[in-house]
Amino acid sequence: MSALKAGDDFPEGVTFTYVPYNPEQGSVTACGIPIKYDASKEVKEKKVVIVSVPGAFTPTCQNTHVQGYIEKLPELKAAGVDEVIFISYNDAWVMSAWGKANGVKGEIIFASDDGTPFSTSLGWTLGARTARYAILVDHGKVVYAEKEPAKDVGVSGVDAVLAKL
Repeated sequence: MSALKAGDDFPEGVTFTYVPYNPEQGSVTACGIPIKYDASKEVKEKKVVIVSVPGAFTPTCQNTHVQGYIEKLPELKAAGVDEVIFISYNDAWVMSAWGKANGVKGEIIFASDDGTPFSTSLGWTLGARTARYAILVDHGKVVYAEKEPAKDVGVSGVDAVLAKL
């Protein structure tokens, strides 16, 4: 596979791992049990935004990227987005802790592209890490897919995605 572009079908066989939010394990230090998220199946039935970042808790990812999506989640939902999924090379427990640290209680899925198979298949990695990119999928069809050309959130930030809805 190569980079996705508007008009492509979302690929088959894409899964991520995440720890579903659970109030009994709402503490940042609570581990939970990771489960599979079958992205290929889920995006066929929904409008989904997949946002990839190089790492949880890293400066741009934390201070700019995730905050924008948290703040504008109501706008995304009003535009018909069913799910927002943040992925990274970090494992499911780190991603879960990142969501909890930001006060997210299940409204956004924080998942692992564990071993980066999806990002690698697109050619969208930064060494061993996932690159910074955003993909908008509407019922199985890619509407928007852009990888950041630099250390910015110009094409993968919430405003770029909102402009495509």
